[in-house]
Amino acid sequence: MITWREGTVREQLPGWSGVVVVAVDTPAGETRALAYPDVVGIPEPGDRVLLNVTALERGLGTGGYAVVVALPDRPAAWPAVDAAAPGHLVKARYTPMQTMVLGVDDPEGEHHAALAEADDLAGLPVVAADLHSALPAVLAGLRLERPDANVVYVMTDGGALPAAFSRTCAQLRAAGWLSAVVTVGQAYGGDLEAVTVHTALLAARHVVGADVVVVAQGPGNLGTGTRWGFSGVSAGEALNAAATLGGRGVAALRVSEADERGRHRGLSHHSATAYGRVLARPADVPVPRGRTGRPATDECLGLVRGQVAELVGRASHLRAVDVPVDGLLDALGDVPVSLSTMGRGLAEDPASFLASAVAGRHAASLT
Repeated sequence: MITWREGTVREQLPGWSGVVVVAVDTPAGETRALAYPDVVGIPEPGDRVLLNVTALERGLGTGGYAVVVALPDRPAAWPAVDAAAPGHLVKARYTPMQTMVLGVDDPEGEHHAALAEADDLAGLPVVAADLHSALPAVLAGLRLERPDANVVYVMTDGGALPAAFSRTCAQLRAAGWLSAVVTVGQAYGGDLEAVTVHTALLAARHVVGADVVVVAQGPGNLGTGTRWGFSGVSAGEALNAAATLGGRGVAALRVSEADERGRHRGLSHHSATAYGRVLARPADVPVPRGRTGRPATDECLGLVRGQVAELVGRASHLRAVDVPVDGLLDALGDVPVSLSTMGRGLAEDPASFLASAVAGRHAASLT
């Protein structure tokens, strides 16, 4: 079911790379809406727009935006279509918003020869995380040890599909913290497009020359409060792919000292399931070691160490690695984006970001 709304653009608002934000007057009042220029064109004041407000009406975690689906009255604004353009990968397939892109391993593309027989990551460290919010924290820990590292982000399709929706990615690219974004599966809009996590990892290695790869779903995630019904299972699947190709898997833990839900307090059940049950190949599990001087945080991290010990005891393919937290809070305070996970910032849930940062620090030691 899709909930539609029609309106008229009042004004353009500040957006970010790949995204135009507009204020739209609708019968229900003013609504902020996102438009992706590569898909629908650029709305201007006075344009009639068709909006998808399905998630907005349900109060889901979309950032409070509707999405512009079409500018029906101004064809001149629509993106130009070149029927002869190379590429045949269709993303968001068979939805009303499907789009065609050139895949990194497309036969028409410049990288096809490099990837046609590619089959080995040669020990490339691959960090997998449950949530998109872990990405800048992983990079903070990595850059503390290897500020010159060539890092590629592989965005899976468990959350947002357009890479442009991620202000985090836009700001990390602008700051020089990411070399490239590779979108996978139904996700699209990265610097490179890939069919699977496998081809994305190979492209990161053989096309971009990555020193480290971070794999996580795009902004937003889906969970049902059940053991298996959450989009973060893809973190375990990503590390299986990395191991199959000869990469070195690093499992970034989802941790919280502030989440009110017991299943996410300390070590989240998402990490326990994704790495203990879905992942079946060897991987390192970085565990924060040391004291932060924050009693609640230190208590949480102590709980996590015990929970990880139990997890590793049940899952022989996992290897717990103690990683010091020294200097990481300062590093997290200097990231070029606003840290936020499930609506909580660094001050509200430092344990969450520290657990991701130690994964980056450990990955740096493997390069």
